[in-house]
Amino acid sequence: MTTLGGAPFVAPAAYRHRRLIDAARILPFAGFLLLMLPLAWEPPAGALRDTAGDTVYLFALWALLIAAAAALAPGLSRPPSEGQGRDG
Repeated sequence: MTTLGGAPFVAPAAYRHRRLIDAARILPFAGFLLLMLPLAWEPPAGALRDTAGDTVYLFALWALLIAAAAALAPGLSRPPSEGQGRDG
């Protein structure tokens, strides 16, 4: 972080809040890419596709995405600190 006269340009609390918002914005896209991952898995030549493993992966990922969203939600419900507007 760049400083001017020893003080940071953005308050640390506002900076963390912005990074939390960024994480919340990225989560759906990361989830989509991870949900599409089983389509790229190919069984060995001559073997049948194991859909049980794919199903376990999808439900585990689904649970992890819910947990990640639940972990991000409390921080997103709080406004930025000390009069920091949306643009800082």
